[in-house]
Amino acid sequence: MKKLLLLMMLLAAFTGFKGAAANRIITGTVTATDDGQPIPGASIILKGTNTGTVTNTKGGYAITVPDSGATLVFNCIGYQSQSVVVGSKNKIDVSLKQSSNSLNEVVAMGYSAQDKSKSYSVAKIKNNLSGRVAGIAIRGNNGFYPPQPVAENESYKGITENTFTNAATTPLSTFSVDVDAASYSNVRRFINNGQLPPADAVRVEEMINYFNYNLAGPTNGGPVAIHTELSSAPWNTNHRLLRIGLKAKTIPTQKLPASNLVFLIDVSGSMSDPNKLPLVQSSLKMLVDQLRPQDKVALVVYAGAAGVVLPSTNGNKKETIKNAIDNLSAGGSTAGGEGIKLAYKIAAENLMPKGNNRIILATDGDFNVGASSDDDMEKMIEKKRESGIFLSVLGYGMGNYKDSKMETLSDKGNGNYAYIDNITEARKTLVSEFGGTLFTVAKDVKLQIEFNPAKVQAYRLLGYENRILNKEDFNDDKKDAGDMGSGHTVTAFYEIVPAGIKDDYMVSVDPLKYQKVKASKADLNPSAEMMTIKFRYKEPVLSKSKLSQAVVYDKPVDFNATSVDFKFASAVAEVGMLLRDSKFKQKASYTHAIATARAGKGSDNEGYRAEFIRLAESAKLLSKSSALAKVEEEE
Repeated sequence: MKKLLLLMMLLAAFTGFKGAAANRIITGTVTATDDGQPIPGASIILKGTNTGTVTNTKGGYAITVPDSGATLVFNCIGYQSQSVVVGSKNKIDVSLKQSSNSLNEVVAMGYSAQDKSKSYSVAKIKNNLSGRVAGIAIRGNNGFYPPQPVAENESYKGITENTFTNAATTPLSTFSVDVDAASYSNVRRFINNGQLPPADAVRVEEMINYFNYNLAGPTNGGPVAIHTELSSAPWNTNHRLLRIGLKAKTIPTQKLPASNLVFLIDVSGSMSDPNKLPLVQSSLKMLVDQLRPQDKVALVVYAGAAGVVLPSTNGNKKETIKNAIDNLSAGGSTAGGEGIKLAYKIAAENLMPKGNNRIILATDGDFNVGASSDDDMEKMIEKKRESGIFLSVLGYGMGNYKDSKMETLSDKGNGNYAYIDNITEARKTLVSEFGGTLFTVAKDVKLQIEFNPAKVQAYRLLGYENRILNKEDFNDDKKDAGDMGSGHTVTAFYEIVPAGIKDDYMVSVDPLKYQKVKASKADLNPSAEMMTIKFRYKEPVLSKSKLSQAVVYDKPVDFNATSVDFKFASAVAEVGMLLRDSKFKQKASYTHAIATARAGKGSDNEGYRAEFIRLAESAKLLSKSSALAKVEEEE
């Protein structure tokens, strides 16, 4: 009997071992056959299941398979699908061929606007799209969730593009810098789900500034350095393209001031989707890993009511903070206004006068403000920033995403605005760019450019439409402007019509009747100076601004001789104009932009530029179809 029992135990142990050994992790890289470059955002699905993953920015992936008979299916927009039997392999590298067949219909899955449960609604979009659909795959507690397009109740603030301005009559151009990058990751989400974004979701400056550029930091003790580069405009070689680059000083993490953070998390019913609250939890836990003992974190939530889940807790108590984050669950209506008020109250109670005091709001933006109006809440946020408490916004999800509201809140709160569509983006925002996201080194940063009409006939600022300032605002220290964090870079482009060029964008007007237009000094004594750039900023704890300036001479270099950063940034701007279907796109094309981006790819250690090239290729294919997302528009 004992021998039989022992035999049964050994058999059970062997069976258990065999079963445990059946599950294994397959890793690999997905590349393009034509050029061998990695393909970010490609989907890998275990055939016959809802288990899957997507490639990271370097084309890498990892997926758990149950047995050697499993089959993996690889998909990406613009490429032929490929199935691979796992067999005994632990590493599977796949090379995808570009698709030459038309796709008659794209099947897109997403949540309906009314039903916010985890059931999917299905819509078919007829088009002649070449390629296949791959989207952002979200892994939730219950497995893999397929790509989803947006529903029609997302909202974006309308954008009226900057036009060409006559340098003789309006020589000054003034705007606030912007380091937000939410538009790019949101645009990426649309394209990866097989749709072109609505025009107003495309903010060209945010697309450009999503990427890091190799600029030297300040050497004169100031917080920000100015760099310029001048060449021809790639979409109109008769025009000039000026790049203005700003680089904030980088402060080592150990020398950054202590942080008083309040995580304000939307746990209303609309946040129950797997790409919302579960992704918020994963994101914030990565941020917690960056905290030091001197930092403090409190956790406030809001749904039907607002409440404190975790009082202000030291950053070395990571397990306590993470447990509080893990215990969150979504449900109920939304009372965002009460949540924001409570978050400011907690931040004020733990205020660090010489530290970084910041509320980090994580939401899909679909909230009401309770008894107060949107305007009242915005005024409250403006008032609170004067006490040194800033508000940053992390946007999540799709279907009822309220970009317009979140952008406004972050602007009023002197904070950053980022859109988190996957865990890789969360890592970029909250880990790789930790200092720049949370620690301000220069606030109320403004630029004012004075153009020399002897050299410049007209100019146009690309993007920054919601950051334009009046010329008198530049010297007004009471006028709010953008902030720059540790290590941040900012790029702005001006398209310039040189003096003497006959151009369709220069519209003549009748001479003035009641005043004479005097010839400018520049007309009487032309200078080699094309413009003067004035840069105004405040130290984080000061209320009086400082001024610096730089002069740009009319000495453009050949486009092929420009830096890789100039080439790449101009390619991003070109794609942005095409996505907006800008009336100023002129000879811009996806083919040209992709070629320019390849020439400007550089070292690309993180793979973000390669990802953009793939995104532009997908947009090129989608532009030939009718797969355009429809959303609500806010004036």
